[in-house]
Amino acid sequence: MSVSSLPKYDFIQHQDEYINKEYGHLDGVELLNVVLKELFVGRVAATTSFGTESAVLLAMIAKVDKHTPVIFIDTGKHFSLTHDYRQQLTQFLGLSNIQVVAPKAENIDRLDPKGDLNQRDADLCCNLRKVEPLDRVITGYDAWITGRKRYHGDERTKLQSIETVNGQSKINPLAGWGKTEIDRAFAQWKLPRHPLEKRGFPSVGCQPCTNAASCGGGLRDGRWRGSNKTECGIHKPRSNRVIPLIVK
Repeated sequence: MSVSSLPKYDFIQHQDEYINKEYGHLDGVELLNVVLKELFVGRVAATTSFGTESAVLLAMIAKVDKHTPVIFIDTGKHFSLTHDYRQQLTQFLGLSNIQVVAPKAENIDRLDPKGDLNQRDADLCCNLRKVEPLDRVITGYDAWITGRKRYHGDERTKLQSIETVNGQSKINPLAGWGKTEIDRAFAQWKLPRHPLEKRGFPSVGCQPCTNAASCGGGLRDGRWRGSNKTECGIHKPRSNRVIPLIVK
């Protein structure tokens, strides 16, 4: 039975079970083809940080549909080189629907007027500058494509290619990919690298919370160094988030 032949109510009730049974074995471009052209036509968006591995997922999306909405959260704390890389990669891949979202100015004025909230409460800072801005737009889609991978470790080790979080289908086409596959894709498709990678940054986020990796450290070793924090919070169930009083 195909998605199109399922009554709408039945599909909503059983979509997680159906999608995993029919397509859970797929990854990469194969999975994206199904997601973008059959399952969630016009109802799916991707997110990207334009980090060191982002080019691979974005290249796959471009191969399937260059008009796919791709959301970038401009936290106001990114490296200038990340913004340069965003422009370079967008043009290189021909992506035509990059949507930039940012924290509301009144929220910044209220909660982080000096721009030092990350030093006092990193979770609150991430919620202010990443979680709330993304929630404003991503909840308008039925499905969300991410570039997360199990080999990143920590909370991602059990990541599935298709999952349901907060009532939304999350598609992780690269969940089972490792560094070897990522590097091969960069070489095969001649993708440009993030300029900070050659400076010892295997993972890049906001500038105040990103360091070069230590000797022998993991991929995300340089993120929130000196704390137990491993995720910004955008992928956590809403019930587990730190939610400040946000001005709407």
